[in-house]
Parts: sequence; C-alpha cells; structure tokens
Amino acid sequence: MIDLYSWATPNGHKVHIMLEECGLPYRVIPVNIGTGAQFEPKFLKLSPNNKIPALLDPDGPDGKAIHLFESGAILLYLAGKTGRFLPPDTHGKYEVLQWLMFQMSSVGPMLGQAHHFRVYAKEKIDYAIQRYSSEAQRLYGVMNTRLASSKYIGGPEYSIADMAVFPWLRSWKSQGVKMGDYPYLKGWFDEIAGRPAVRRGLEVLADMRQAQLDEQAHEVLFGEQQYRKHPLH
Repeated sequence: MIDLYSWATPNGHKVHIMLEECGLPYRVIPVNIGTGAQFEPKFLKLSPNNKIPALLDPDGPDGKAIHLFESGAILLYLAGKTGRFLPPDTHGKYEVLQWLMFQMSSVGPMLGQAHHFRVYAKEKIDYAIQRYSSEAQRLYGVMNTRLASSKYIGGPEYSIADMAVFPWLRSWKSQGVKMGDYPYLKGWFDEIAGRPAVRRGLEVLADMRQAQLDEQAHEVLFGEQQYRKHPLH
C-alpha cells in the first residue's frame, strides 16, 4: 500500500485526486503544516524541501521501495505505474507534460503569491497585490485560450495536467479573478469539479484543516522557521 504524506492544500489535492482516479490503495499520513510537522526529521527524510506531499511506495520500480517528493514528480510516477492519464504516444505525452510544467512553474507559484499578498500578508502592499493579481488574470487568460480549442488542458483526453491545475483554481476569488470572465475555463472547471474521484480527492484531510490561520500557524507557514537551517540527519 502506498503511504502518502500530505495535507489539504492544492499540491496535496493533486495527488489525492490522482490516487482516487486510479483506484490505487493508499494510506494518508497527515502532515499538519500549520503546526510545523513539515519540519520533523522523519518527514524531511522524504521531502528535503519541507513541502507536502511526499509518497512512499513499497512496491516501486523493479520491486524496490521508492519515495518521492514534489507533486509533479509524484503525478508522473503514478501515471507510469498505472499506465493512466498520460498518453502513451510521444506527441501526446509531451503535449501533456508541457502543461504540467506550466502548472508547476507558473500557475502554482504565481497564484500562490496572489493569494498570499491578497489574503495572508499582514502588511498589504499595493504593488505586490497588483502585480500578482494581474499575473493571475494573465494565466487564467492563457488557460481560457487553450481550452477554447482543446477539450482538456493537456489535449483531447483528461490527464494529470488537469489534475495539477484544477486545485489551484478553486480559490479564484482570493486571487483577484472573476471566473465568469473566462467562459471556456469555467466550463472546464465545472466539469472537472463534478468528477466523483475529484470530489473524493478534495475530501481527503479536509476536516483537519483550519478554515482560517491562527497566529501560530501564520508564523509557522510564513515566519522565520521556514528559513532556519535544519540539522543533518
């Protein structure tokens, strides 16, 4: 059985959804990032970047156990393990991969910054809010244009690219975006949101996450602890 170390965040949701879509047996080990569980030595051995999710599969390649961090790498691993949600032909595979990289390099980081400066930052900095809100709107436009000519983000079939992007768009209001301004993207979003496996994936650990950050959680997530040197282990 796969062990998934995770929390109810967009990056966690990506992998929850993939595991539900594939029907693989898995066990979730909560990593409460609001209390600092991501800095514990046991977790850092799996995820040296102290970010969720991390995966441990005792039945890895060649029958050997494997552990992975980074949600994009985990999605690719699970697609390879199951032969699902990544096209087998070279052209189709790379079409999906470019959009997966687009999510990893742009959608996640930029929407995360928009959300941070608009919602979580204690000091409201107009320049940062404007910059990242504008970038969020630009990225939504890129995806809307893509979906005007493609049924799914990665091509004609539902894929790991869709699973990677979707969780990040659930907080569109907090990113300074009006979803109704992007009709093709909204249609896609509503379709993905209706998939049973997606709904199940979003429920994983959802009851454990705080609706709002308290002072301690805010300090753990955004304070000096993030930048301390962790001891070797």
